[in-house]
Amino acid sequence: MTAKSRTALIGAAFLMATSAIGPGFLTQTAVFTSRLGASFGFAILLSVLFDLMAQLTIWRVLVGSGQRAHEIADAVFPGLGTALSLAVAAGGLAFNVGNVAGAGLGLNVLFGIDPRVGAVISAAIGIGIFLVKDAGRAMDRFAQVLGILMVGVALYVAVVAAPPVGEALLRTVAPLALDPLAIVTIVGGTVGGYITFAGGHRLLDAGHHGPEAVPDATRSALLGVGVATVMRVVLFLGALGVVASGHALDPANPPASVFRAAAGDLGYRFFGVVMWAAAITSVVGSAFTSVSFLGRLGREGGGRRTAGIVAFIVTSTVVFLAVGRPVTILVLVGAVNGLILPIGLGAMLVASTREPYRTAAALPRWLTAGGVLVALTMASLGLYTLATSVPALLR
Repeated sequence: MTAKSRTALIGAAFLMATSAIGPGFLTQTAVFTSRLGASFGFAILLSVLFDLMAQLTIWRVLVGSGQRAHEIADAVFPGLGTALSLAVAAGGLAFNVGNVAGAGLGLNVLFGIDPRVGAVISAAIGIGIFLVKDAGRAMDRFAQVLGILMVGVALYVAVVAAPPVGEALLRTVAPLALDPLAIVTIVGGTVGGYITFAGGHRLLDAGHHGPEAVPDATRSALLGVGVATVMRVVLFLGALGVVASGHALDPANPPASVFRAAAGDLGYRFFGVVMWAAAITSVVGSAFTSVSFLGRLGREGGGRRTAGIVAFIVTSTVVFLAVGRPVTILVLVGAVNGLILPIGLGAMLVASTREPYRTAAALPRWLTAGGVLVALTMASLGLYTLATSVPALLR
């Protein structure tokens, strides 16, 4: 394997992971840990298992066939690819509004500037990534460096917070409380919407496709899931340590209060670093992946795709400036994107039973069964949440 190929595989893994580790990821974890305590570990365990089943299934079918998700969905059922593209683009836009909001919050913590000004500055940096000569390589390196930074800082906070690890382990398998909104939101925030397709589409963009590329794609997917899982666990433990010690989280900025309560003013500054890094990498991942669903614009490189990505980031920023309410947005978009997962995953599962996809990317029976279970469970939870919890959240 060449160094360039290895870089692309690692870059795809980190693109997926850092897309999942966005500001919504931080906010949702803090909010639901405060609400459920150690029992939130059960929701995290489910999200990891769902993440594995969904990512491995989708990456194998995408890379094995050499086609993007909407192209495969159209082959399964004419028109389904268009519907999936619209859903992913709309969900990606909603997610990116939250990402831009999170970037503004991060710079507010670091430098005291208005979150709206911080959002505009961050959007400009995100756009700059796609204007360099080798945007794909720049995106890969950007995601890797900031991904490692986020995990390292969050790990420090988790250690100093001194969480009740034994209680967390127990309640992860024997929870005292369950919340369907928590499950669908964190699964949606980790593997829903555009996130599921980010790494696979990046590998296709880098020229990795065909049956011979499936094993490497599988390893790349496992790395991405692993990075996202480590971040989720250490953030959960940090929040649990703070909540268990009796601290109340600030509803205006829950994850910031976790970092501050755990490590004082230094911890608060660390939060600014993590929030901004999580947000800006997710802005990049969301824009790249959402535009990759837009027909020829997404498949072809060059100026037209760059223009589409820039327009996507600008639109997200304008919506945030007009709407505001960043914490509500960050929690809600995870639930919205969770509703997209059953459609995309279901299409990949059906395609895997038909030629040429069955030959190009054969799925083990255990993976097929796991994928079906995830799709059905998320469809049921998504509909339940849509009918009950989300309207209450919006009030």
